[in-house]
Amino acid sequence: MSGGAVVCLLGPTGTGKTAAALALAARFKGAVVNFDSRQVYAGLAVVTAQPTPGEQAACPHRLYGFLPPCEAVTAGAFIELAAAAVEQVQAAGGLPILVGGTGLYLDSLLGGLAPIPEVPQTVRMAVQAACQSLGPEALHARLAEVDPAYAARIHPRDRQRVTRALEVYRATGRPLSAWHAEQAPGRPRFAALKIGLRLPQEALKARLAERIEAMLAAGALDEMRAALERCPDEDAPGYSGIGCRELIDVIRGRMDLDTAKAQWLKRTRAYAKRQLTWFARDPDIAWFAPGEHAAMIRLVAERLGEEGRGHEG
Repeated sequence: MSGGAVVCLLGPTGTGKTAAALALAARFKGAVVNFDSRQVYAGLAVVTAQPTPGEQAACPHRLYGFLPPCEAVTAGAFIELAAAAVEQVQAAGGLPILVGGTGLYLDSLLGGLAPIPEVPQTVRMAVQAACQSLGPEALHARLAEVDPAYAARIHPRDRQRVTRALEVYRATGRPLSAWHAEQAPGRPRFAALKIGLRLPQEALKARLAERIEAMLAAGALDEMRAALERCPDEDAPGYSGIGCRELIDVIRGRMDLDTAKAQWLKRTRAYAKRQLTWFARDPDIAWFAPGEHAAMIRLVAERLGEEGRGHEG
């Protein structure tokens, strides 16, 4: 299925994608569609940096904060939800603006995921039992032996992704990263204009440190406490995002706040570096600095004009 045009705002965390999305939405009758794998979780709006209520009121927003932290969502399921949201925006005459930093999700949404064979229940139960007895870190070490590329992209305590990757490997004999590298046959699902935002490393480091302080000032610690009251499982899928583990350790008395902030920043910088590495391989991305909204608007207007699909307003 090949659809109409979409704009994709991507790049490392903390580079101003939300502000750029709002500027584009105001100009082109846009609606923002989330493709960040952590911003789907309810009750974690601050720590996962979801758009604020005021930002979401500025234009339609889809797929933010809809899933309880204790529930998992597969990449395939989320991609289908995102595709449906994009098609609904297009059907209403709007311009879908995909916003996020999960490169795999974007590639899969635009090109389609190669179907992964069903994992037998016996395999799934065996992997889940091993995780229960040995812990996710031990299984992550096993995963690093058979699928080092995927293991390097996920946290050792991300039980959902660790077990899923091992289940797929045991059931198919192929690493999950190999399946992810394959696109479904056929034409691209949507025609995408990709806009990337990036900063020099030192400027990004300072910005990320300020962002963590802003999250704490906005109540991230209290937000995490409330989430744990509703879903006390520290290994819940919704808590695998950066910042959640550090805040949980502070709440449980395993770490002081200063140490947690340092660890949070270190992991965030490493994640931003991985995001840049992922997106750097894509020659179709037009790169901008944060705040260059006028230049982004000119590019989108030009591209939409070429396609005969201007959204004046």
